[in-house]
Amino acid sequence: MTCQKTRHNFTKIAFKPLHTNLFNIVLISFFLTIGCGNLYSQETKNQKKPLPAVKQSDKEKPALNDTIKLDTVRPKKTFLDGKVRYKAKDYAKIDQTKKLITLYNEAELYYKDVELKSGIIVLNYEKDEVYAGRIKDSAGVLTQFPNFKQGSNEVQPDSIRFNFKTKKALIYNSRTTQGELNIKAAITKKENDSVYYLKGARITTATDIDNPEYYFRTSKIKFVPGKKIVTGLTQMVIADVPTPLALPYGFFPLSQEKSVSGIIVPSYNDSNTRGFSLQNGGYYFALSDNYDLTVLGDYYTNGSYAMRFESAYATRYKYRGNVNIRFENLISSERGYPDYSKQNIYNIQWSHSKDSKSNPNSSFSASVNMGSSKYFKRSINQANIGSNLNNTLSSSINYNKTFNTIPGSRIALSATHSQNTQTEDIIMTLPSLQGSIDRVYPFVGKNGVKKGLIKNINLQYNVSGKNYFKTKDSLFFKPQMFQDAQLGMQHTIPLSTNFKIFKYFSAGASTTYQETWVNKTIKKAYDSSTGQVEPNTVNGFDSFRTYNFSMNLGTTIYGTFDFGEDKKIQSIRHVMRPSITYAYTPSFERYYDTYAVDASGTITNQYTRFENGIFGAPGKDNSNIVGFALSNTFEAKVRDRDSTKTEPKKIMLLNNLNFSTSYNFNADGKTTLAWQPILVSGGTQFFDNKMNMNFGATLDPYALDSGNNRINMFNIDNGGSLFRLTSANVTVNYSFSNKGTGKEKNNQSQRNGGRSDDLFGTNTDLNDSRNSQFANEPEKDDVITEFFNSKIPWDMTLAYSLTYSNTTRQNQISGNSLMISINTDITPKWKGGVSTGYDFVQKGVTFTQFRFERDLLSWRMAFNWQPMGTNSNWNFFIGIKSGMLSDIKWNKRSVSNR
Repeated sequence: MTCQKTRHNFTKIAFKPLHTNLFNIVLISFFLTIGCGNLYSQETKNQKKPLPAVKQSDKEKPALNDTIKLDTVRPKKTFLDGKVRYKAKDYAKIDQTKKLITLYNEAELYYKDVELKSGIIVLNYEKDEVYAGRIKDSAGVLTQFPNFKQGSNEVQPDSIRFNFKTKKALIYNSRTTQGELNIKAAITKKENDSVYYLKGARITTATDIDNPEYYFRTSKIKFVPGKKIVTGLTQMVIADVPTPLALPYGFFPLSQEKSVSGIIVPSYNDSNTRGFSLQNGGYYFALSDNYDLTVLGDYYTNGSYAMRFESAYATRYKYRGNVNIRFENLISSERGYPDYSKQNIYNIQWSHSKDSKSNPNSSFSASVNMGSSKYFKRSINQANIGSNLNNTLSSSINYNKTFNTIPGSRIALSATHSQNTQTEDIIMTLPSLQGSIDRVYPFVGKNGVKKGLIKNINLQYNVSGKNYFKTKDSLFFKPQMFQDAQLGMQHTIPLSTNFKIFKYFSAGASTTYQETWVNKTIKKAYDSSTGQVEPNTVNGFDSFRTYNFSMNLGTTIYGTFDFGEDKKIQSIRHVMRPSITYAYTPSFERYYDTYAVDASGTITNQYTRFENGIFGAPGKDNSNIVGFALSNTFEAKVRDRDSTKTEPKKIMLLNNLNFSTSYNFNADGKTTLAWQPILVSGGTQFFDNKMNMNFGATLDPYALDSGNNRINMFNIDNGGSLFRLTSANVTVNYSFSNKGTGKEKNNQSQRNGGRSDDLFGTNTDLNDSRNSQFANEPEKDDVITEFFNSKIPWDMTLAYSLTYSNTTRQNQISGNSLMISINTDITPKWKGGVSTGYDFVQKGVTFTQFRFERDLLSWRMAFNWQPMGTNSNWNFFIGIKSGMLSDIKWNKRSVSNR
């Protein structure tokens, strides 16, 4: 508001032509003068902007009889358009003559998005500039470096000069962090909010920017925060020693996104069998925030090459997963030489998991590991003995859907794959269908109580369908594989009930009806041209129906042995769960036919056309079997070492001790014997569950004849013991450490089919050596306050396996091996580890690996060596830990002649 506009308003309202007296004129003039003065004073004091100017319509209207002069004083222009807040520990001095505000000692100044902290801050509010610098402490040392922050960008210089109006700044010895990069420059000129020019700069990922173990030195930089760093001539300096590694210019992307696309520089290597090579070169595609793609390749001078496609994807609260596709064309030696070989191998891995919160009524998951049977044995990019020794690759893809119906129902679709890498057999279902309807209790009343024999009667419906393939590795996904496919479906309706007998016994009875549909059967006939019986495949729908009956009876018995509260072991609790089962299946001989075994046709054999079906075949003989089982657990109460505790401590002595056998009432004593061997199994844990021990044994009550065949005579009646020990095994696993926490599992090794621990060495993905060979641990401080050898961190894993075989009186230890893995911190920066073992039967050392690692702060150096065996090799790596500069490395390894 100005006095001019206020006066016009008052004039327009107050003056009345021809009827105005002198008193009114004086009174109005007085209020105008007082009002304008107060408005002007208040406006100047608060430094507010002027109110809008007078409307054009008001200016054009003449003021009648107005003799008051216009106010010609202009309001002062404000030097800042925002509120300034400041404080200081010692003093804040204002110099009105020089237009300066000086803040001293722990000074702070806040203006809009600018935050400035320093030892001394000088604000010139006439020039709209601020200066910040260090101050000296009592010892004369410069302290309290400036900290300049604008938005998300932060700088720690020696001194800074900043203009609020132009947004330009001059910064000396600035220090800033952009993502993983730390930047220091002698002089920095801030051109605007988005562009900085730096002179005499160094770029590094080291934590200590003033004394880094390495850096990139450049004379000039154009720096766009959050986007890019463009440099001139750039030279790499290691330990303050310039290296010959230099580039005419450099470009460092600084995207605020999680990742950016870029070239992956290959590493050089050489092999005695494949020549020189460039490995692990390619391109990383940051396709979106939800998924990415990495394309890598290898090339050897003898013509070998490899391609890898790796992608990870995720959508929050919905799903996440990753896909790895690997292909290798391996050529060994040169064409014409006797050791020349060429082969193509591949591997596909897919892992997918769905967040249960996205849809609680359905789920989808995938765990795929399939490919060439010899991939992990031959691959030039995988080093994991656990995967090499693995005999089985398996995969599964599952989709489940639950329907909110009455009764409830559910359906599951899946695809499974199992592959034996030794025999190269592949068994796959594509797809497999499982459907079910929840149990229905037809005799339950309105109160819903299920109690008693009748009310507990229930039935349900299950359906299973399979498209089944059994083929070889060489025929996988070829026409022959699909021609041999089998398709079938099985319907199952179980009817069951359960009830109590004499209050303490739980009993149950059930009968099951099954109907099986198949699309292929066989017909056997004697072929006179070949002189053999040839099974011929018959295409077309066929089916068979079976049923069975079973009963079970069981109870739980508790026993306690008290030794007294004053004893160390106060009591032992024994829990027994005996059970008896009976199963009867009638003969389905009507599904059996006969065929001649020779040209005369006088000798015939029986067979069923449903042989080798995906759901089995109906039985020719009736089955009448009763089974016995007994499970036991032992638990002790011991006096706690802590005298302040009043309750005793519970310790599990045996987690389980199980016995099981069965008796066949239809055994003929010749081809089948009545009693089955007794199976014994058990397991327990020791030392706060750090040691796991499992054992098993097979006890046969029957004797052997001179040909080591089981005969219908008990072993005790043949001059032997009550039972004959035919096999036994013991396995012990023990992991312990003085670090206080368990070791991380090697998930990638387990996914490849190996072990989750490092008893067979660490899983090494030769595509990327940036990850540590050892479990991830928090960074340690460089300052050691005590002798390091007072407590050296270490961890150890032991595995012992013993197997005894005596099926045919061989009475021998067929397996006896001990494996050990030890990792330790040799020094605060050195780590070492070894995995080895000894086979007491073969009398030789098992797989052995030595591994070492040196923490070079922002760098890492690693070496692992497998000195013996078909997989002997070594690998050396030194490189920067940071993912942004991961291509700055040197990797050298041997390639075994696998």
